[in-house]
Amino acid sequence: MRQDAGINGDAQRIEQMVWLLFLKVFDALEEELELTRGDYKSPIPEHLRWRHWASDSEGITGDALLDFVNNTLFPKLKSLPADPVRNPRGWVVRGVFEDANNFMKSGQLLRQVINKLGAIDFNRQAERHQFNDLYEKILRDLQGAGNAGEFYTPRAVTQFMVDMVNPQLGEKVLDPATGTGGFLVCAIEHLRKQVKNTEQEALLQSSILGVEKKQLPHLLCVTNLLLHGIEVPSNVRHDNTLARPLRDYTPAERVDVVLTNPPFGGIEEPGIEAGFPADVRTKETADLFLVLIKHILKANGRAALVLPDGTLFGEGVKTRIKEQLLAECNLHTIVRLPNGVFAPYTGIKKNLLFFTKGRPTEAIWYYEHPYPAGAKSYNKTKPIRIEEFDAEKAWWGSEADGFAARVESERAWKVDIAAIKAAGYNLDQTNPHTPDAVSHDPDELLRDYARLQAESQTLRNQLKAILAESLSGARA
Repeated sequence: MRQDAGINGDAQRIEQMVWLLFLKVFDALEEELELTRGDYKSPIPEHLRWRHWASDSEGITGDALLDFVNNTLFPKLKSLPADPVRNPRGWVVRGVFEDANNFMKSGQLLRQVINKLGAIDFNRQAERHQFNDLYEKILRDLQGAGNAGEFYTPRAVTQFMVDMVNPQLGEKVLDPATGTGGFLVCAIEHLRKQVKNTEQEALLQSSILGVEKKQLPHLLCVTNLLLHGIEVPSNVRHDNTLARPLRDYTPAERVDVVLTNPPFGGIEEPGIEAGFPADVRTKETADLFLVLIKHILKANGRAALVLPDGTLFGEGVKTRIKEQLLAECNLHTIVRLPNGVFAPYTGIKKNLLFFTKGRPTEAIWYYEHPYPAGAKSYNKTKPIRIEEFDAEKAWWGSEADGFAARVESERAWKVDIAAIKAAGYNLDQTNPHTPDAVSHDPDELLRDYARLQAESQTLRNQLKAILAESLSGARA
């Protein structure tokens, strides 16, 4: 691909590879279905299936291949007659290719890429498992792919969040900002351990839900789910979750579990906020997602999400959103992550919020996640590891008894709701066991600034008095 004149940068290379990979994986799964279900019919026209135009290594190439891909394959797949209920597989294919592109200009080089992918046998479990590991590496490599990298959450973080929320078979699990599907894949692996028969597997297949706004991560996510055994990932939509007004959600659409790392620092297009209640309207993406998540959870539904420090101490609309969250949900735990966990995307510190809908918050437990011994930061070659969360897991306890087993330590502390309210719903609570830690609370910073200004003025006044006295003595 690097030799092709039509591709610039890793993001385009990855997008080019993944739509090809999707068709290859989709065809392999169809081969399985044809063997196990005699009446299976593909939603893709016969001449457009991978096996008919791509699998022959000596087949169509050069300008003829480019003409087929650009003028036959893509137009047909983008316009497949598809319905999410009557033709869910066709719906998935059409959604994947809706905004996909063929960037390559050389049919000969495209044939070489196709032949490389053709060498992988996805119907062999060993090769499929090996490729799952490779696919994870592709997602990690998005760190160097410009804006595409914003969608990757470290696997250790997603795994810890899923483990603590502990979704159960039969519960609906949603990621409303799916990205490449990391949370959903972790949830699938967690739920599959509970599957004992075909009926339970069918239950799992229908319980994974997601929405992704951008084309590339949606394509990556759908392929990711196919690789992890979701036969028809039609419940992962290519759409903007926030564009749907909250009032349009019916009780049947509420979910049991939400796991997500919503985009932050972004501003939604004009008009999106109109679908939200007037007292919490804002254009800031992360704030809108917090309102949405609280709304779409069932009673006793559980959520775990990643949020930046700015949401914790923010004022104005952020304060009203937090006030409503604490009134309607039990925000029982905030895990504070150190700098560098999400590098290179951002150096902003992130937090993991865990809450259950249905009763108000009485107290919030905080846990300050440390760097591993001897480390001062994380980076691409030394990312955060799931083993580092063992201390949190041992400390966690059970929500059923109000986390009675939890104890305070140099890393863990508890703040009553009265203190949170007195602080104006500022959730950026400093660890009392490390009083020298830097606070990001704007009120506290302003108070410190005012104090320092006053002390400075006092010193200036004292200096003036000393100088005046000295001059007066000299004149005398």
